[in-house]
Formats: sequence, C-alpha cells, structure tokens
Amino acid sequence: MIIQLLAGLLTILIGAELFTNGVEWLGSRLGLSEGTVGNLLAAVGTALPESIIPLVAFLSGDKEAMHIGIGAILGAPFMLGTLAMFVTGFSAWLFWGRRTGRKILHVDAALIRRDLRFFLIMYLTAVSAAFMPQWCKPFFAVGLITGYLMYAWQAVHGGQSLSDDGLRKLYLSRSTKPAYFLIVLQLLLGLGAIVGGAEYFINGIQYAAQIYGIHPLVLSMIIAPVATELPEKFNSVIWVAHGKDRLALGNVTGAMVFQSTMIPAMGILLSDWRLNMAAGLSSVFLLLTISSLYITICRKNCVPISALSFCGLGYLGFILAILWSIF
Repeated sequence: MIIQLLAGLLTILIGAELFTNGVEWLGSRLGLSEGTVGNLLAAVGTALPESIIPLVAFLSGDKEAMHIGIGAILGAPFMLGTLAMFVTGFSAWLFWGRRTGRKILHVDAALIRRDLRFFLIMYLTAVSAAFMPQWCKPFFAVGLITGYLMYAWQAVHGGQSLSDDGLRKLYLSRSTKPAYFLIVLQLLLGLGAIVGGAEYFINGIQYAAQIYGIHPLVLSMIIAPVATELPEKFNSVIWVAHGKDRLALGNVTGAMVFQSTMIPAMGILLSDWRLNMAAGLSSVFLLLTISSLYITICRKNCVPISALSFCGLGYLGFILAILWSIF
C-alpha cells in the first residue's frame, strides 16, 4: 500500500516535470504571454482530468452521485485556494537560497489581484445560484461562462512573452529549437503520467480507507481532493524551484478561476445544484481565506510568502470542522 502511494506520487512528479517543461517550450515557440501559459494552458490542462469526475457523476442520474459531483466541483477550488496556496508559499520559503528575495513572490501584484477578484466574484456567483429558483439557474451558468471568456481574453493580452532564455532543454530533444511534434508529445506524456499517477494514488488511498476504516466523508472531502489537485501543486513547486514565480502562482490562480466558472456552469446545467453541509462549509472557509489574501495583497501591493502560507489555515479549519461534525 505504501509502495503504491509512493509510486503514484513519483509518477505525478515526473509527469509534472515533463508537463511544465513542455508547456514552457510551447509558449515560447508560439510567442505566448506568461499569462496564457501559466493561467490558461497549464491551469486548464491539469484541471481537466479531475473535472471529468463530476461530469460522470451527473450523467449517472443518481441523486447521491449528483451530491458527490457538486461536492467535487466546489472542493477543487477550495483545495487550490487553501492547500495549493500554502504549498506555493512554503516552496518559495524552502527554495529561498535560489531566490533574490525571501519575503515576497516576484509576480505582478496587479495581475494576481485581478485573478483573485475574478475568482471571488465568480465563485460567489456559483454558490449563490444554489439558493435561487431552478428556472433562473441557467442564467447564472451563462454568466459564469461569459466571465471566464472575459478572464481568458485578459490573460492572453496580459504579461510579457516567454523567451527561450533560461529555458531548460526539452527532455525529448537536445536541440535548442525543438520541433513542435516533440513538444506536443512531451506534453501528452506528461499529462498522461499526471492522470495515471493520480488515479493510482487515489486507488491507494481508497484501499487504505477500507483497511483502516476511514470515514467516507473524511475520504471524499479531505483526503481524495488532495490527490486530485496534486498536479497544480507539483507544477507550482517546480516553477518556484526554478525562480518562475509568475508561472507558479498563475498556474494556481488560473486553475481557481477555471474551476469556479466553467465547471460550476456544467454542474448548474446538469444537476439541481443544491449544496450539502460539507460543500457549504468549504465555500465559507474558502471565501474567507481568499478575501483575506486579496486584502493583504491590495494593502501591501505585493504577494508576501507569509500570506500564501497562512492560506493553509483555511484548510486546517475546514478539516477540524468536518471532524467535529463526524465525531
């Protein structure tokens, strides 16, 4: 069991390394901005696999499965806004010897404020839809999709373009200008390793739950989401380790915006979109955590590493609340 968990983590780590290296080269060769690479390509690419879980749940038609699907949709941005933010901040502190500064992330604070502002508005819209009459919920879905398209347009036109300077060589090529075919192939290999490793890791967690009698709610709301969001966390750790803070944090905030717009829109259109206790609780903790981070960035006009690390308190508070409700 332990070997299976370690093998799954190692596979995800290898896949994340291949993916981040490949997506940087793709952005460089296409002349894309850092916002397009980090906030869109990397964020959406690694968020799509776990987005399939609620889709399958909704299409099953089972009422209990629909509740699980809604929980999975709201649980993904919760993990990103709390645990992934903490991991990014902790990684920046851990690799401080490779950096020019220890206290802040070297990012454009205005762009991060934009991402968090988009997220707060869209996520609050998605949560609010659960309390509205069924006939008007599709309008909320349209609003969420429109919001993401506006965000994507701004991300594409924001930030400086990536260059070949400082890029590590593509793993599938020793050339200083690798072919597009090799770049895309490495991207697909990396994404495949990420999905396969996450699946293997989740199976190991489920096996451990059966052996040790872990409560199903603890598994579905606390343990399993950690595994499903591992790609974003590993991608950010790798980019932070190489001093690419803009890509690291953009990967997390971009995934948060995607997970709070396009995926909830799918849930609103395919289900009755009502929140259970755990989903509602995670929403409250997430909104408080990201609001606090947003206010800190606005006040200091930078992204303090400590502020990112404190986001982990939102995850810890949620765990304690869930455990208290169970026991």
